[in-house]
Amino acid sequence: MANPDKIIGIKDIAKALKISLGTVDRALHDRPGVSPKTRDLVLKMAEQLGYKPNLAAQALKLNRRLSVSVVLPKHIAHFFDPLREGIRAEAASTVGANLSLEFFEYPRLGGGDIEVFRKAAQKRSDGIIFLPGDVRKYEPLIHKASRVGVALMCVGSDAPNTERMGAVSVHASISGAIAAELLSHTLTSEAEVAIFTGELSMLDHVEKLRGFAAALAVIAPHLTLLPALESHDRPRDAYRQALEMMQKKPRPDGIYISTANSIPVLQALEELGLLGKVKVVTTDLFRELIPLIETGKVLATLYQRPYTQGKIALKNLLAFLLRDHKPPLIVQLAPHVVFRTNLALFKNQIGNSATEDVEMEVSAT
Repeated sequence: MANPDKIIGIKDIAKALKISLGTVDRALHDRPGVSPKTRDLVLKMAEQLGYKPNLAAQALKLNRRLSVSVVLPKHIAHFFDPLREGIRAEAASTVGANLSLEFFEYPRLGGGDIEVFRKAAQKRSDGIIFLPGDVRKYEPLIHKASRVGVALMCVGSDAPNTERMGAVSVHASISGAIAAELLSHTLTSEAEVAIFTGELSMLDHVEKLRGFAAALAVIAPHLTLLPALESHDRPRDAYRQALEMMQKKPRPDGIYISTANSIPVLQALEELGLLGKVKVVTTDLFRELIPLIETGKVLATLYQRPYTQGKIALKNLLAFLLRDHKPPLIVQLAPHVVFRTNLALFKNQIGNSATEDVEMEVSAT
């Protein structure tokens, strides 16, 4: 059983197995000269003792300065700002001065992202962390950057079937399914429900819609899903769409806002006197949402843990670049479901993202 207070090094592994430091080092870093049996023993002992590779020491040993570009939108700030904070925090806690971070920003998804990604790729950084919007548009860019040796890490969504080395996001389809189940418990008779999404060219938003629709069909056949409203994360579009939909008869009795762009929809409901009458499940957590959850005007929100996404994205990218170990290809975080009853547990995370729990994750290779 590993001692959590002791820092385990390769000497401890070598001592436990009674083999040389060189053998342990080669086994841990997947270098030649070690039999599969010995490598397996070393890896199992490393896990048993709680060995964690020191990326800072590895970077110093290689006498290498890494450069990473981060390409993210400005809007929506209450999601992307803590995501950037998580990246900065991970940088400070791992390789420190051996890492050069450069941040590139564009207004919003679908608004200048391709041009800014091209600009970042021209820097020939060791790696790029980015949010893939329209995957079809990103495919040739990812292919070009990968061919020249740039490691690409998706965050917030994924670009499957491309040369990206990994992705970190919340589990999108599960998030949608949870929203459907929440509405099914509060709307017990026949009713219509609606979903406000962002960009249906982005995998994350597609998967949330798919999970929501599939769960409704299975567990809530009495609820009818209206055609999805795609706001492209533009506040004015979301506000206009919400007003138009809620002024029609019959209007939906339940709404799932699957993007962090929820305030315009909630404002429209408030103006129509429907906030609190219509059951609403939102996405993410920010100051303006807190009183609405406290008063029951918003049923619940699905917190996507952006700070944690940022930390894991950079951590896995650095592990890949330093060849210290093979990180999970895909990391999907479990969303935190925030109700009025457990809101107090999450309030401190607003403006203090470092309190996020980074352990509750589901990974797949």
